[in-house]
Amino acid sequence: MEFLLAIAASTAVVFVAELGDKTQLVAMSLATRYRAATVLLGITIATLVVHGLSVVIAEVVGLALPTDWIALAAGVAFVGFGVWTLLGDELTDKDEERAASRRIGSGLITVAVVFFTAELGDKTMLATITVGTHYDWLPVWIGSTVGMVVADALAIALAAVLGKKLPERAVQIGAALLFFLAGGAMVVEGVRAVAG
Repeated sequence: MEFLLAIAASTAVVFVAELGDKTQLVAMSLATRYRAATVLLGITIATLVVHGLSVVIAEVVGLALPTDWIALAAGVAFVGFGVWTLLGDELTDKDEERAASRRIGSGLITVAVVFFTAELGDKTMLATITVGTHYDWLPVWIGSTVGMVVADALAIALAAVLGKKLPERAVQIGAALLFFLAGGAMVVEGVRAVAG
């Protein structure tokens, strides 16, 4: 049961974190250059690697720090993710240039390398580390990868269907509210655990 809960939690957190994120914009941009299936496979490969690294970091942090303080820090991090989401994350001209200049022969390799580079230190990587401090690494790795790929697949599909009609700000506000709610609950839980 805990395994399934960890998969569900990490899938939901990363899915929400990816909404309106820069890497989601990178996925949409790559989809204009390559087939959707190639982009999704490249994203999956890059995500497996980055989120594999994230759960290893989470395991090390989880062993080194007391869990009460980790719960409090995770809550504060989630509130921070909410603020980050509200402020937005744009794909700049420089990001576009980097994506275009990384044509390494195969579209799949290009997509995987570009997405891997964009994902390093990103909100979803940090969210995976945060969730990984609460659950075992394997279900978090699986769930965070599923959350990322599903969010990016939806973005690519919606972009193809709706074009620029998608209300990006409404998506950002909704995702930020979810982070604030989850972060607030985690802060309260963390404060109770530390104080008790």
